[in-house]
Amino acid sequence: MKHLSSLNKYFYKYKKLFLFGILFTLLSNYFRILSPQVSKFIIDKVASEINPAKPQLSINHYNFIIKFFIQFFNKSSLTSLVVYSGIGLLLLALLGGLFMFFMRQTIIVMSRHIEFDQKNEVFNHYQKLDIEFYKTHSTGDLMNRISDDVSKVRMYTGPAIMYIINLIGTIGFSLFFMFKENVTLSLYVIAPLPILAIIIYYVNNIIEHKSERLQSSLSELTTISQESYSGIRVIKSFVQEKITQTFFEEKSGQYKQAATSLAKVEALFFPSIALLIGLSTLIAIGAGCFMHIKSPETVTAGTITEFIIYINMLTFPVSAIGLTASMIQRASASQKRLNEFLHTTPTIINKSTEQNRQIFKPQTLSIELLDLSFKFPHSGIEALKNVNLTIGTNEKIFVLGKTGSGKSTLALLLLRLYNANKGKVVANGIDIEKIDVKEWRKNIGYVPQDVFLFSDTVQHNIEFGEDEATTKISLQQVTTIAAIDKEIESFENKYETIIGERGVTLSGGQKQRISISRALMKDAQLYIFDDCFSAIDNITEKKIGNALTQFLQKKSALFISHRIFREFVFDKIIVLEDGSIIEQGTHQELMLQNGYYATTYKTQIEQ
Repeated sequence: MKHLSSLNKYFYKYKKLFLFGILFTLLSNYFRILSPQVSKFIIDKVASEINPAKPQLSINHYNFIIKFFIQFFNKSSLTSLVVYSGIGLLLLALLGGLFMFFMRQTIIVMSRHIEFDQKNEVFNHYQKLDIEFYKTHSTGDLMNRISDDVSKVRMYTGPAIMYIINLIGTIGFSLFFMFKENVTLSLYVIAPLPILAIIIYYVNNIIEHKSERLQSSLSELTTISQESYSGIRVIKSFVQEKITQTFFEEKSGQYKQAATSLAKVEALFFPSIALLIGLSTLIAIGAGCFMHIKSPETVTAGTITEFIIYINMLTFPVSAIGLTASMIQRASASQKRLNEFLHTTPTIINKSTEQNRQIFKPQTLSIELLDLSFKFPHSGIEALKNVNLTIGTNEKIFVLGKTGSGKSTLALLLLRLYNANKGKVVANGIDIEKIDVKEWRKNIGYVPQDVFLFSDTVQHNIEFGEDEATTKISLQQVTTIAAIDKEIESFENKYETIIGERGVTLSGGQKQRISISRALMKDAQLYIFDDCFSAIDNITEKKIGNALTQFLQKKSALFISHRIFREFVFDKIIVLEDGSIIEQGTHQELMLQNGYYATTYKTQIEQ
């Protein structure tokens, strides 16, 4: 239950709905709980008419509304009194139903508002977390938390809360009027309730542990499904459908086992509660009859009827204890998982302490990498070691290196998707950790090595990072530079073409060129191209290179690759190996050194 305390802020936010929900629940129960007293009165009235020798019974134990009803209609004939009592029972049922409707309109609506807020809170937190978090958490698990876990929490903030208030109201009113009517008989009737409380406490702990295991198993199942759907082409090309199906069935079997185990506990729980309720009914009839025989004036036939109706009215609320307890325990297990995630602190924290917008004035950005070192937290691999580099205003830098040399890591540190373990990145004399992180990234156009496109139109994918207030370049311009404009025009719906999940309907080269267009659309100060020409043929690459040379004249740019680009003229070339710079200089200087760059150039270009 302690995990659910984090939801209190939502109950406070929607306190009006919550308080009105409590009021309507109590009013609904209040009018429903008067029905047994009407039934008692009419039965005793009929009995007294049949046997006039019986003494007239006192009306002091009745509720003031029932007293008013008795005094108003008491002089009517017996037939009329029975009819009026029937009408009275109907009116009480209608009033109880009306306030029950209002109860659901407040509490259930409140739970939907909370669900909306919580999903937004979770999604907002997703976006705050850094890249490292996503490397250590599966997409399926994250999806399960924002969907299934939040839904189970809603069952607590809505139905469970409603059942709890209804339970308290029904039991409270019933016990009040029962004890007011006859203390001894009431004690007999409620004797099984302590046993019920013990069973609920014991079984709740079992349900909580089983619920946690069930949610964990569901997350694994969701992850496997998501990965299988995303990687279906690989599965089919390697003819691994059977193995994938077997693995899914194994995990699905574990989920079934966890769900079945929980269902067995709940299956035993609910009949146990029904048994105890039935026992209370039996005690009411048996004890009531004995007391009536001994003292007909104290316990009448109407009294026994009244108590039986009270017990029947208690049947659903008390039997719902099991359902409510199950909802609460499942919600607690889900909220625990959500809390673990929501309490995760991102490593990239916006610590802007200076007025630094001035550094983004056009043609002024200069960047220095000072003794930059970085080690991946999850693997311990040291990707960069004491890197020193200057990217001057409007300079074009080429970073060459083998796979795993640290090239892409350099781009991630420049984007501040990671913080350096040692050293720093300085922009116009200011440490980028002191610059507003969003403002910093807005001024960098990034084309990642692993292209990601959204399941949306071509236009929306290209305009994804566009800032309408500052952009000075059109959609057609960037697609022309990226040499993708003619192919887009050849599509049936042109720029409105839906490209499918991750751009599945496009070729690798088309996806790379749309990704280049998206980066150019930002009209940034610095552009980073991370091995984004690997799926593009030489003729198209040359065309893009010529167009980019013109576009980047007054921009800084960093090109990253494991192969030489002869279409570009770079102000500086650096060679990375095992995270360290082993060569640095212009093309002519590195060719004279006859090192890694010269060897690679001769191998790739001259042969």
